[in-house]
Amino acid sequence: MFSRTTAWITLGLWALSPGASAVKLGGYPKDMFDKSMSFLDQLYDDSVGYLYWFYYPLAAGQHETRSTIWYVPGLLNRQRGDDVEQAIRILRNVIGDQEKNVEAQWYGDYTVYPEQPTVNSSAYPPSIYNSWDPNWRGFIGTTLMVVYEEFRHLLPGDVQELILESMYNNTVGDSYRVGGVDDDNLYPSYSNPAYMRAVASGWTGRKLQDENMTAAGEMYANEVLELFNMNNTLSEFNSPTYAGITIYALTLWAKYMPSDSVMGREGQRVLGEVWDLLASMYNPNLRNLAGPWDRTYGYDMNKYVGILSVYLWSMIGEEAAFGGYKESPFFRAHADDMEIAPMVAILAPFHNSLVPNSTIQKLASCSGETLISRKAYAPPYDMEPRNITTWVSPNLTIGGESFNQRNLGGAREDRSSWNPGVIQWKRRDDSVGWFNVYPSETAMTIEVAPNSINFTYPNGNASSVFSFIVASNPLGGKRDITSIQDIEDLDIEVSGTVDVGSPSISFCGLVGGTCNIIHGFEFWNITWSMPSNTTDVPSINLKVNLS
Repeated sequence: MFSRTTAWITLGLWALSPGASAVKLGGYPKDMFDKSMSFLDQLYDDSVGYLYWFYYPLAAGQHETRSTIWYVPGLLNRQRGDDVEQAIRILRNVIGDQEKNVEAQWYGDYTVYPEQPTVNSSAYPPSIYNSWDPNWRGFIGTTLMVVYEEFRHLLPGDVQELILESMYNNTVGDSYRVGGVDDDNLYPSYSNPAYMRAVASGWTGRKLQDENMTAAGEMYANEVLELFNMNNTLSEFNSPTYAGITIYALTLWAKYMPSDSVMGREGQRVLGEVWDLLASMYNPNLRNLAGPWDRTYGYDMNKYVGILSVYLWSMIGEEAAFGGYKESPFFRAHADDMEIAPMVAILAPFHNSLVPNSTIQKLASCSGETLISRKAYAPPYDMEPRNITTWVSPNLTIGGESFNQRNLGGAREDRSSWNPGVIQWKRRDDSVGWFNVYPSETAMTIEVAPNSINFTYPNGNASSVFSFIVASNPLGGKRDITSIQDIEDLDIEVSGTVDVGSPSISFCGLVGGTCNIIHGFEFWNITWSMPSNTTDVPSINLKVNLS
């Protein structure tokens, strides 16, 4: 296969014209590029050619593969000192570590970190999303595309060949992925890797004149488009992290795919519709995407990094995206996602030109109250489309989605990131409070109206409970929450079939309490139970107002 691939690579190189010089940046993209590169420079270990591991918890000296490849476009664009030499070194390192065993499920994938033992050795059994991560093909492969398209004129011929060979192996390996087989979950509804997979396959097939690979990319793209066009929403709905990755993938659809590809024709349209909805859901006063969130790594975008905030920095500035906090975004929860910032900045001149000025204005300033109603659908996890309603007002947002799902925890079956009912409000110190449902059943009806949200378990019974995770009060406020009256700056009136007056309240803290923190956030847990022996349908209704 290597000789055949090499022949295709040679043909692909012959057909391509030299790339442009460094991408010229100004304004917010340049600010983000300079600051993020300065931080990544501190993480770079030039003795081995990798970035140090920057996930939480921090590791004792280990390095990390994905963030290291994200550093490469920044080095090639900056071209300061030995930047280009180090970028070439990194490319050789990462591609050299790519899995070569065609029989392995992880063929064409890349190491999670370079020190890890060999996957499927006696000491290191294969564990999807742990010892190996199939989405690394998408993250790393699409970055190699950006490197090749924007900077191949800076690379030696053999490194250009390495990139195309790596993309061939990457794309073949990714074709092994079938949702529901071998513990894989890559259905078209898994939006962010599905959109990356389509463009990686389509781009690679065209570069190597591989008709099957090209056709596969078009097939993948048509599958995700069919699902998107049902409701004009991403199946992976309203995720502060993964909407950012899908936006990135759609940018590559629009920028690198030709008009004879459905991706080249549809990329800009879908990107615009995704941004239009996100701008409607976004509250600039709170600097947060109003709920619900299908997948999130936190409860307040001022306090953690979602890739959507990286895009916001490139369009409306750091302070508007992350607030007036003094610390750098690199010192917030889930800060490793800031490592993609140099590449987002490099793509920003093109990406930002596709986003209408009216959308950017909605992201930058609050336009009053709005009530949004949409649907989203993530088969095979959803038994039916989810009905979504979100109310956005200047200092209070309420959002919810009704669901009937196969398993608990949304499409990723992860309760820690699944937030189908969310209240957020601005507090007196300009911080953001949050009050989120933590469902314990696979079906829930959630109804949202201005200043109210109602929850019902249609299949529940007397044993049903309604649990909520709630932000601690700001520093200087009430230290202990013993009733809902202790939640500051928000008045909550509770009704329904639950035992209204007797919620159980506990605390989940950094160094104590009754349960563990979630994604770095400590919280109060407030749970209402049903009266014993009741036959009523379980429900709880919350009427909320700023106090």
